[in-house]
Amino acid sequence: MAKNLVIVESPAKVKTIKKFLGTNYEVLASNGHVRDLPKSTLGIDVEHDYEPKYITIRGKGDVLAKLRKEVKKADNIYLATDPDREGEAISWHLYEALKLGEKKVHRITFNEITKNAVKESLKHPRDIDMDLVDAQQARRILDRMVGYRISPLLWAKIKRGLSAGRVQSVALRIICDREDEIAAFIPKEYWTLEAILKAGSGKKNFTASFYSDENGKKTIDSKAEADRIEALLQGAEFAIQEVKHGERTRKTPLPFTTSTLQQEASKALNYSTQKTMRTAQSLYEDGYISYLRTDSTRVSEEAAAMAHDYIVAQFGESYLKAEGAAKKDDKKIQDAHEAIRPTDISKTPEMLKAKLPREQYRLYQLIWKRFAASQMAPAVYDTLSMKLKAKGITFSASASGIRFDGFMKVYTDTENEKAENSFLLKDVDEKTKISFDSLEKKQHFTQPPAHYTEASLVRALEELGIGRPSTYSPTITTILGRRYILKENKNLYVSELGEVVNKVMKDEFPAIVDVKFTATMEGLLDSVGEGSTNWRTIISNFYPDLDEAVKHAEEEMSHIEIRDEESDVECENCGRKMVIKYGPHGRFLACPGFPECRNTKPYYEKVGVACPKCGKEVVIRMTKKGRRYYGCENIPECDFMVWNRPVKEKCPQCGGVMLRKGSKLVCADEQCGYVGEVKEDE
Repeated sequence: MAKNLVIVESPAKVKTIKKFLGTNYEVLASNGHVRDLPKSTLGIDVEHDYEPKYITIRGKGDVLAKLRKEVKKADNIYLATDPDREGEAISWHLYEALKLGEKKVHRITFNEITKNAVKESLKHPRDIDMDLVDAQQARRILDRMVGYRISPLLWAKIKRGLSAGRVQSVALRIICDREDEIAAFIPKEYWTLEAILKAGSGKKNFTASFYSDENGKKTIDSKAEADRIEALLQGAEFAIQEVKHGERTRKTPLPFTTSTLQQEASKALNYSTQKTMRTAQSLYEDGYISYLRTDSTRVSEEAAAMAHDYIVAQFGESYLKAEGAAKKDDKKIQDAHEAIRPTDISKTPEMLKAKLPREQYRLYQLIWKRFAASQMAPAVYDTLSMKLKAKGITFSASASGIRFDGFMKVYTDTENEKAENSFLLKDVDEKTKISFDSLEKKQHFTQPPAHYTEASLVRALEELGIGRPSTYSPTITTILGRRYILKENKNLYVSELGEVVNKVMKDEFPAIVDVKFTATMEGLLDSVGEGSTNWRTIISNFYPDLDEAVKHAEEEMSHIEIRDEESDVECENCGRKMVIKYGPHGRFLACPGFPECRNTKPYYEKVGVACPKCGKEVVIRMTKKGRRYYGCENIPECDFMVWNRPVKEKCPQCGGVMLRKGSKLVCADEQCGYVGEVKEDE
């Protein structure tokens, strides 16, 4: 019997795939990349056509030795790394590192780790796609050039430990530009007038908003104008001038791509992009969802047919999306570019709840519902809009009610609209009697643009064409880790360090942080993968300008001093205010009098709550194993500690400490047992 060797990326896949393929197949993992550019040097020969110099990654020698041993025994070798550019490049590196030129080598891909998908991929092997490999190489080389030429300059001119990157520096600029908009924003006053009305006799109240006065449609921008209209309406009788009945269709949502999954998981589950990708990776490797790095919303015919059968069986034909009635296809050819979906729609979240960890269950539920919804019919609303008039002043009101819930039977996202004033849909026309209840007059001010969150930043990067699905999470993780930006209550804020680095990049390397330039570069790199552009052409056009800009900055740029953040803690040795420093294990306090005074101590972040035992501050601490807890800053003299975050609010039943657990507030005293809801402002 022929001996076959299958090489995958992740060890988590090995056991599952081995079970699918049987005894004639040996399955081993490369543990990701086995070769890369050297860490100590640029690793690119700029004098000889930008040839990259790859070396074996430290620690991968044993992995390669084991693979070489199995390669000798194998008649056929299947490179089954992930179905994207990165996976294609890993297959090529394995081909080169294992010297497979004289072996029968096949490249296979599967979009999901299921028995059918894996076995089907073996029937459709192909050669390594060198266009995709070159596209990944070009990205890697460009990123290396930017990072290794600019980062040392930042070290020398600002402080050690800084970095620049082709995508991360643009992401930082986008956040900084938004912060500038917010800082420069001047609020403008405006007022709203809302009439509280009743339709017919004994009906519920509904609200009509000011639309226009005798001079036409306008915005009320002063109290005087609001008062004038209010006075005019005293004793007024409202009459319906116009009624329009209609319908509105809410489109079926598309299944998730990488970026839309990250955005919705952030909004619905409060997951960071890093947590979303880590959790999705586990679901993929365990065979529950299809491949998680994709920018496609396409669904395979087989998956659409499975969804069709499930929807008809569970909800009936009327809930099926018109174009979703795909028939099963015996070919089942795998396609790397498919949306994120469950591998088997019949495995509902409820069926897997007891089997999956909570984080995985919640994400799987989101993916399952979104995919099921994507194959269902649109939701249909009945709508009504009307104009009402009193003493020459026009108000508008609207109503809506769900006629057919469609996809909303299984999925409602964070932006779903709700029915409003649905009682108005029945028996309202121009003759309906309207009774006036009261008038509400409110002052408002226009709001600045919102701070970016991880979700909105991912959306912005995608819309601007910056980076690709696999880069969003590591980009955000990097700029957070470098402390260029800070995260607070989901919002991202620029630090002083981030402002300085962004200014240097804009002044010295404007092309690198130019959004249009970076988006154009992404398009060129995609064209390499399509086979229409030579990767060396892109590199040779890019590097000379970068080299010149770096040399100019080295000569002309002055040293920039970044002051350490001062704390309110006094050094007990010399009385100076200690400053916050950053080390390998996070933040700590140090005396600014170094080297004369070498005093240091741990830095604990305060949570704004007084210790219930001694009155000092409650701070965030870590156990020796790295688990977070909340304890008194006076530990060990005071022994107060809890695992959940305490809040300022006291228990209304016993007056004790309240803890936040998800969307609930619970009393720390289990004997009390009080449970309440978290307020919106918390």
